[in-house]
Amino acid sequence: MPTTTPDDLRAVAREVEDFVASGGWDQGPQLFALVPTAELLAKQPELAGTLDENAAITPVAQDALPDSDLADALAGIVWPDAVHGCALAHEILVLPPQAEAGLPAGTEPMRRAAAEHPERREARMVAAVLRDGSSACVLRLRGEQDELVESPDLAPNLIRALLATLRP
Repeated sequence: MPTTTPDDLRAVAREVEDFVASGGWDQGPQLFALVPTAELLAKQPELAGTLDENAAITPVAQDALPDSDLADALAGIVWPDAVHGCALAHEILVLPPQAEAGLPAGTEPMRRAAAEHPERREARMVAAVLRDGSSACVLRLRGEQDELVESPDLAPNLIRALLATLRP
């Protein structure tokens, strides 16, 4: 299999975000297996013509995640060897840095305070990782003209949680 480059991983993160964005906002978290396109086409040749055969990896949507805590749901996932990576899209609230400093401790109090904060912004985060530890993140800020931000270090905790699902 050809090596997956950082550009390939960024491209698949954008592809996942575009796919999820086509369904609009107010969606639950969505998980994707990242598989080598050539291997997927070798096992399922009927997909030829529906996939970008030049793409190094292809995202494959998975069943809906349980309604439980996202961290708990991810902790229970173990991928087979055929899966070379995974990506997660989920909606979050973003606060300005000065507002984050004043948030209360604890997950639930923090979530409530963020949801009520007047400077909050809704966003969709996509984090994608490969078994080699590489990662890519895309953040779409909700607004009149959605703003797209890309950086591999937007969601370090989510990256760690996704990488943990790929460990044997």
